[in-house]
Amino acid sequence: MDAKPFVNVVGLQCLPESEERLCSWYDDIHAPLLMKFKGLKKITRYKTANEGEEYPTYLMISEFESREAFELYEASPELAAARDEMRESWTAEELKVQWQVQWRAQYEFAADWKR
Repeated sequence: MDAKPFVNVVGLQCLPESEERLCSWYDDIHAPLLMKFKGLKKITRYKTANEGEEYPTYLMISEFESREAFELYEASPELAAARDEMRESWTAEELKVQWQVQWRAQYEFAADWKR
């Protein structure tokens, strides 16, 4: 049986004054560190179109080649290194106030439609 894609979805809230710094750090440092894990196929970031409402500022979707790849990723040195670097780049107070993960969930592939 072929491996099915598996995604980790994160809702991230960010203060407007921290957005530029967060996006720069995520694009230039954090995502490249995460992408070193071979089973991680793609990271996509979306920004809410519902500003002023009760939705996280960003939706991050990390796509893995399989559930097994995600499970290996969770215990990987690549993820540990990315988390260590995050604690070096952001103080604990910044992580509480300037931006924070609102929620996190995983989904397994069910079906898709393509044109």
